[in-house]
Amino acid sequence: MKLLTHNMLTSKCMKGVTVGYPLGIVAKDIKVSETEFNSEFVSRIIPKLDWNALWKAADSIGHSGDLPQQLMEDYENNEEFLKKVHHVLLEVEIINGELVCPESGRKFPISQGIPNMLLNEDEL
Repeated sequence: MKLLTHNMLTSKCMKGVTVGYPLGIVAKDIKVSETEFNSEFVSRIIPKLDWNALWKAADSIGHSGDLPQQLMEDYENNEEFLKKVHHVLLEVEIINGELVCPESGRKFPISQGIPNMLLNEDEL
């Protein structure tokens, strides 16, 4: 599971959960793979992200690196910054681990890079 995916997942559809975001990460296996850099894609996805949640997720798995805690102004014109964001969003992948609901503590497994967010009938 890439951190781009993580940034958009929530457990708010669970009974008794009002926000369910951001999900905590317990990573057991992490893989870093180089992917082609596309500055236009990265600069267009940044406004759709919860920057604070992204930074905390990257930090929690030891991959915040040189990524600043605060989103910088005029990032569209800073290729070095966009490459750092690209790395965190698209090259770092959680292979095995768990996502944890911040309100209920419910754990969702990540297996072979795929988060399983299916709920039991009594959780709906």
